Amino acid sequence: MRALLVVNPAATTTSARTREVLAHALASDLKLEVAETKYRGHARDLARQATEGGETELVVALGGDGTVNEVVNGLLTSGPDPDSHPRLAVVPGGSTNVFARALGLPNDVVEATGALLDALRDRSERTVGLGLASGTPGSKDEGAPPRWFTFCAGFGFDAGVVGRVEQQRERGKRSTHALYVRQFVRQYLGEQNRRHGSVTLELPGGADGAPEVVEDLVMSIICNTAPWTYLGNRPIYPSPRASFDAGLDLFALGRLSASAVARYGTQLLTSTPHRGPRGKHVVSLHDLTEFTLHSQAPLPFQMDGDHLGLRTSVTFTGVRRALRVIV
Repeated sequence: MRALLVVNPAATTTSARTREVLAHALASDLKLEVAETKYRGHARDLARQATEGGETELVVALGGDGTVNEVVNGLLTSGPDPDSHPRLAVVPGGSTNVFARALGLPNDVVEATGALLDALRDRSERTVGLGLASGTPGSKDEGAPPRWFTFCAGFGFDAGVVGRVEQQRERGKRSTHALYVRQFVRQYLGEQNRRHGSVTLELPGGADGAPEVVEDLVMSIICNTAPWTYLGNRPIYPSPRASFDAGLDLFALGRLSASAVARYGTQLLTSTPHRGPRGKHVVSLHDLTEFTLHSQAPLPFQMDGDHLGLRTSVTFTGVRRALRVIV
């Protein structure tokens, strides 16, 4: 099998020696080409070139969730077509590795490599659904290019936290869970509308054709799988039923007062695969095919932990059976 290994040399939990050993192990079973990323978006470009070349059957992403996201967007440049695109394989090298862990892979480079080699020999794979975010027709963001995400997106508060973390990383800080907690606190203290948010959810019309609208949301998290993220080794489940085999799930809050943060924060930390946060300020929807989030003022937007700037409107689509993954 002809394969491309896309390596992020800045991956948080890998060293040059680890990457060399990994490449050697994969080369024993594959006709392997290795390419290191050199700039933001390079992994996407490498995966797109491999797809367009028509000879590569497998693209292996070594890095964190951001690297995986770029590779997926490169593989799906021309749209979802599992039968014609190269398969995807993931070796976790970031600080959290949500997508890899959601697939059931070990959160260790060596163990994950062993699991990948076993899966290749057994020809074990699955086809997963993905999320697609695009500009909403008629909005200021209508021309925003569509982009795929593998496990989550956020519009509003949580994306602001991600943006703060990226700023700290650009200043040389390591991406740790403690860093996320600190930036969460700072984002909360700087939040102007804790009781009445500016996000509006619009769902497609029902039998009467009128769209269903939910207003004044403070934060919104879109999940393509569960868990949403990890705090250390603790999985967090705002949408426990989210699945690669279904549409998208939405978890949103209508209030971020001190009491609401204490209540729903505790529920998130104690959430399980069978029970997520509940309450009168919670909006929890499962298996959505399409919906739109609007805001009068531009809000932070993130996908798979990658901050993408400010948006006023984003349309989300759940696409089933979009990509084949070795697992």
